[in-house]
Amino acid sequence: MTIDDKDLLNSILASLNRIDHIKPEAIPDIDLYMDQVTTFMENNLAPAKRYPDDKVLTKTMINNYTKDGLLPPPAKKKYSKEHMLLLIFIYYFKNLLCINDLHHILDPLVEKYFSSEDDLNLTDIYNEVFSLEKDEVQYLAKDITKKFNRSKETFKDAPEEDRESLQYFSLICMLSFDTFLKKMIIEKMIDLERAKKPKEEGSSKKNTRAKKNQP
Repeated sequence: MTIDDKDLLNSILASLNRIDHIKPEAIPDIDLYMDQVTTFMENNLAPAKRYPDDKVLTKTMINNYTKDGLLPPPAKKKYSKEHMLLLIFIYYFKNLLCINDLHHILDPLVEKYFSSEDDLNLTDIYNEVFSLEKDEVQYLAKDITKKFNRSKETFKDAPEEDRESLQYFSLICMLSFDTFLKKMIIEKMIDLERAKKPKEEGSSKKNTRAKKNQP
């Protein structure tokens, strides 16, 4: 492995170590206006941006999520802590899944846990899900290192001047294939769950009619 190879791998692993999520306690307990929401998201999700000029969440995006029903409307133009938690989920999902899939995943959370006074609320769910982050990052670091080393074993018979670029391409292909498969699996899970719902709703309606017809 050349020095350049080591630098590339170390840079990738270092970027993984910088990954962190917004802690719920970092979100203000007071409701925020739109400008305050976008500023907060911009400041706290900046490490996830590819380029400095990239926007995390714009006013237009947030308004569109509200119009589409994905995000509950603000109260008197102010967004609560739960709005912020939902926006963070949307931010992470939006580059991977279509809007209909986002609805499938997030609508049940909004319906049951948004502004919930039960023992389990949206903050609890957020904390539980993101508690898995550290283990996932460690697993990814090991998996990427394995793929990186595997890529260095490819194209050994290629001309020396082409070998490095072809091995680089191999690594990108392995990482892309992994991402492609996981996206397909998520979509399949959503499609299977969505296919069950009409049957469950139909069964529920039949049971309701049967009860109404009982003497």
